[in-house]
Amino acid sequence: MADNKRRGEDADDERLDDEFDAAGDDAEDAEEPVSRGGTATRSRARAESADRPKTRTETEKVGLFGRIARFIREIVAELRKVIWPTRKELLTYTAVVVVFVTVVTALVVGFDYVFAKGVLWVFGNPS
Repeated sequence: MADNKRRGEDADDERLDDEFDAAGDDAEDAEEPVSRGGTATRSRARAESADRPKTRTETEKVGLFGRIARFIREIVAELRKVIWPTRKELLTYTAVVVVFVTVVTALVVGFDYVFAKGVLWVFGNPS
């Protein structure tokens, strides 16, 4: 069963057929390696960026208030991408953090007590 699930031997895998067809005959003629993810190579990216028209931000200097406005727009855009936890998840994560911090604090206090007693015993005042 594991042999027929290996990549390349499964004839029903449409994804493999699409990748093979996408490479096609152009891959044989191209001197540059074909990347699997479809990203452009460095030379192709440079050529495309040279052909692209300049935007306002690339050609003109933006003022202080324009930069502040762009910064705030980017903050709002990033905050929209965030996946916010539900109330239950938030309470669970908070409980885990509080328990972890309590355990680590107890370990540090314990080690501190043991080492303090050890130092006092070694250097005198064994009481």
